Amino acid sequence: MRDILKYRFSAITLIIILLSVVFFTKCINSENDKAGNPVKAGNTVFAGSASCINCHKNIYDTHLNTAHFRTSAIASEKNIMGSFDSGKNSFVYNDRAAVVMEKRNNGIYQVAYINGIEKKSQRFDMVIGSGTKGQSFVSWTNNNLFQLPITYFTSTDQWCNSPGYPNKIAFNRPITSRCLECHATFAETISAPNKEPEEFAKGDIILGVDCEKCHGPAAKHVEFQTQNPKEAIAKFIINPANFSRQQNLDMCALCHGGRLQKIKASFEFTAGDKLSDYFLIDSVSKDANSIDVHGNQYGLLKASKCFLKSKTMTCNTCHNPHENEKGNVAVFSQRCIGCHNDKHADAVLCKMASTSGKEINENCSKCHMPEQPSMAIAVMLPGSEIPTPALMHTHLIKIYPDETKAVLDYIKGKETTKRNL
Repeated sequence: MRDILKYRFSAITLIIILLSVVFFTKCINSENDKAGNPVKAGNTVFAGSASCINCHKNIYDTHLNTAHFRTSAIASEKNIMGSFDSGKNSFVYNDRAAVVMEKRNNGIYQVAYINGIEKKSQRFDMVIGSGTKGQSFVSWTNNNLFQLPITYFTSTDQWCNSPGYPNKIAFNRPITSRCLECHATFAETISAPNKEPEEFAKGDIILGVDCEKCHGPAAKHVEFQTQNPKEAIAKFIINPANFSRQQNLDMCALCHGGRLQKIKASFEFTAGDKLSDYFLIDSVSKDANSIDVHGNQYGLLKASKCFLKSKTMTCNTCHNPHENEKGNVAVFSQRCIGCHNDKHADAVLCKMASTSGKEINENCSKCHMPEQPSMAIAVMLPGSEIPTPALMHTHLIKIYPDETKAVLDYIKGKETTKRNL
């Protein structure tokens, strides 16, 4: 009898442990890996990025660190970058009005106070933005999504007024499906066409620009490859490596091609499709110098001599979408030198390389793609009446004389200091 009871106790204990593992694994996947449950979109089904890990672990692991993957997430104290400490958790509009970021029993809130009296509070439900330049925040009201008035600005480590907001407290800016199309892999709109604000199915949003954004809904692919592990040729999946140049460019231009006016519902475009079948493309030629440094990297790249002289150059010529290469200027410089070398007969070579040595070859972007202020991402900092822009590398590749002189002066100064030591 004791043996039977001992066996039952052991079995129950084992079951509890297994259920706990499943529960916590599911929580971790939901928070970090965005696996969730399969999400249906029309006749296709998204499997979730965690389904890729069995066959593509290395790519999966490195992709988790990219700005694409982190461009949206469920809001939590862990992934909100701004401070909630007293004295650092508020944005003051004037001597009467302020918004305070507060932790409460049922979540984290932006709370509006007028003359010290609470007037409105909205919960942080989603984080939008990887945090490289900043983070904005979104809150649910029924099935509608609204941007919160306060944003986090990374370069100054401060709470600030959200870009484009009036210099007063407002909680009424709706988030549209077009917004989500560039900050999520998929979202289902459940409201009638043209109804504003749009309504979304809360359980059917796949946050982050994930594997399936560029490779397409993968449930059928995962099912087939799992059942046929020896099949070397991938089935039922999109491989951008096989795209034409324009297909590759259209895939990126969906979110990096400036303001596009959609003529079909958001999220109908799939990598490999022709962008102009889904959006009205602005065909009016613009002066590249008038294009904002954020949001239309494709427009800037198209105006660059590098692009115009090449028959094959795409965004992926310089960017590896599976890895976080932010700030690794030497890697990007090597990709520049991969074309700009004496092995290419018509290549333009750096005229400064012979006189400035190795260092200038490790930072091509400093001279030819310098950081410039973005008016699209310009925030009002506390106490300021002038918006502060985020600085971003331009994709208009050319010679910038002032930046080049500054780099050469810096290198010359370092060499002089070295000689004097």
